[in-house]
Amino acid sequence: MKDELAYSGMLVKELSVLSGVNLHSLSNYLSNRGQLPSIEAGVKIARALGVSAEFLVLGQENAGEESKASGEVRAITRIAKQLDGKKRRFALNMIKLLAESADMKL
Repeated sequence: MKDELAYSGMLVKELSVLSGVNLHSLSNYLSNRGQLPSIEAGVKIARALGVSAEFLVLGQENAGEESKASGEVRAITRIAKQLDGKKRRFALNMIKLLAESADMKL
């Protein structure tokens, strides 16, 4: 969880607001005391960080899952969520152009 929080660039306080998990509880989970979140809290934290609960626990997605999200894809998604509609459409069009220039099918 520490690594994913650092990767996201979020502060613990922001994660608390986004996940709905108490700031004190999050601090305990992130400390070296070894306290683990409940399943419910873990799912909320994972969603707020934009990863699966499995990824948060294991550091990897289930190999059988169709939708493995790389760090770059998660970062793009996280940034896109912060954009207004017009800028998000522009970003999507740019990604489509990049894919077409690389002879990729969408």
